Amino acid sequence: MIHLDGEHLDAASLARIAQGEAVSLDSAALERVAENRRVIDRILAEGRTVYGINTGFGQFATVVIPPEQLARLQLNLVRSHAAGVGEPLGQGQTRALMAARINCLLRGFSGIRPEPVQLLAACLNRGVLPVVPSQGSVGASGDLAPLAHVALLLVGEGRAWSGTGTQPGGEALAGAGLAPVALQPKEGLALINGTQFITALGCLSVARLLRLVPMAEEIAALSLEALRGSRAAFDPRIHQARPHPGQVESAARMRDLLGPLSEISESHRDCHRVQDAYSLRCVPQVHGVAREALAFSQSILERELNSATDNPMIFTDTQESRSGGNFHGQYPAFACDVLAMAVCDLASMSERRQERLVNPAYSDLPAFLTRQGGLESGFMMAHVTSAALVSEMKLLAHPASVDSIPTSAGKEDHVSMGPIAARKLSRAVDALEQVLAIEARMALEGVRILGLKAAPGLDPLVEGLARACPPWEDRPMHEEIERCVEALRVHAAS
Repeated sequence: MIHLDGEHLDAASLARIAQGEAVSLDSAALERVAENRRVIDRILAEGRTVYGINTGFGQFATVVIPPEQLARLQLNLVRSHAAGVGEPLGQGQTRALMAARINCLLRGFSGIRPEPVQLLAACLNRGVLPVVPSQGSVGASGDLAPLAHVALLLVGEGRAWSGTGTQPGGEALAGAGLAPVALQPKEGLALINGTQFITALGCLSVARLLRLVPMAEEIAALSLEALRGSRAAFDPRIHQARPHPGQVESAARMRDLLGPLSEISESHRDCHRVQDAYSLRCVPQVHGVAREALAFSQSILERELNSATDNPMIFTDTQESRSGGNFHGQYPAFACDVLAMAVCDLASMSERRQERLVNPAYSDLPAFLTRQGGLESGFMMAHVTSAALVSEMKLLAHPASVDSIPTSAGKEDHVSMGPIAARKLSRAVDALEQVLAIEARMALEGVRILGLKAAPGLDPLVEGLARACPPWEDRPMHEEIERCVEALRVHAAS
């Protein structure tokens, strides 16, 4: 069970929640939420006019709502803002979105009662998950549309996932023994105003990349062995002369994986080649900056995961409400865009190593890694698949956060487009995993063809791949790639 307190959630824990782990709510945080709610009650009792509590929203901020219509105001907000379209989020992504919003509310700046927060956690723990369309948010004024679809479930409306498809939200709550909440002033806005769509999807990508980025170096090292590459480029003195932390770390990892010698390296000790191609020689320089991009983006996204991103903010100590812009998604949008570029570059370099593995002009290996060329096509189309994936990833690497279309009658005149950044990053990570799996499978076949043992540091990788993928003879490549993807996941988890 993952403990949520508004302050300590990280990408790895969010990924565990996405995979089905339950959550618990910190009692001190819930008391903080309850105390913060009392500020709203005082504002209402004193008859103050405050945005988001007893006014309209956005362009309607100057419209004062009478007390008898305040509950309807919040319900109308949720209903009207549930305007998402497109394919729904996966259930794991939805779980992450719900957990991220709970954690934000536990910060105690949203003016919400504990009861809606507790209901959201109960839905998460009992598998009552809203259907959340993936498109419709521009990532400023928060991820209003997707979060509104989450909030609809809490009031017994919208759609929820069921074992056979979807069902009405109210039926899903009742089936789990839960009752909907009646929203009180400020609570509809508190539920939908924030950056949790961007942040949750971005953190799930970070959690995947924390295993894929180091694995890319393992696979590159295996390709270097299959291509009889040199270890000279990883000499620590080279990297200390240009001491970027990621480059130094990546070079050290390559040295650890390859060691000083292997049967393969001994077989070409006196070969005529002096330097390798950049896709082998420059692994630390390219993978290193990807490591640093991952660290940069992870720090932003995890900080955002533990931030209050509402508007207005309710301050318990001074009993005040203040309007600001913490809902603006530029921080997590930039983080996702930076990662998409890094992911694309890793895949692009992998594809170049694949070209060298299948092209006999660049290696001692047979064309397309088959000894029966002509009768068999070998890995010809596997490389084509990688090329197609990498080309698409170059489009996904174009930053969404440089775009802005003003909305809400010009009130929201600069937006982040962060949800687009987060969604395309997720697609890019999917593609990277497949590209790396194809390279790993090719490199394994190359080592097999050489008939020599690769560096001992690569034994776990080679053994895992070999168990899943017998020596090549033409068979459905799609299934082979799937087996290799699964073998790499098992290897990363071991």
